[in-house]
Amino acid sequence: MPLRKETADTKSRAGHRNIGLPDELVALLERHQKEQEAECENAAQLRTDGGWVFATPTGQPLNPRTDYTEWKRLLARAGIRDGRLHDARHAAATVLLILGVADRAVMGIMGWSDSGMGPADTSTSRSTFNAT
Repeated sequence: MPLRKETADTKSRAGHRNIGLPDELVALLERHQKEQEAECENAAQLRTDGGWVFATPTGQPLNPRTDYTEWKRLLARAGIRDGRLHDARHAAATVLLILGVADRAVMGIMGWSDSGMGPADTSTSRSTFNAT
């Protein structure tokens, strides 16, 4: 797979947005930042700071295949059927809806301009979850 350009413009204005993050995720990101700072010290003069949240130990952007490879490994270890990494995005939206997050809020988090871009049948998902 050829490497793609490191950065590109987002597809729409929704690609640049502020979203709320759960406290647990903020704590994980803060811990990750501290780990990256330690990697930076260890890499010394080899380190370049490109401002990436997730980077190699020398500060370079991750190879795009890294997420894909890790995703496939995670699915296999968890015993979950194989799926595309993009499917996780829709699964996350479905979970938010099942948890009762308002449709408009989920649309904002996901950057969707209309509800037709989300999971096909959220009412069934919500009622099935609530029935158990």
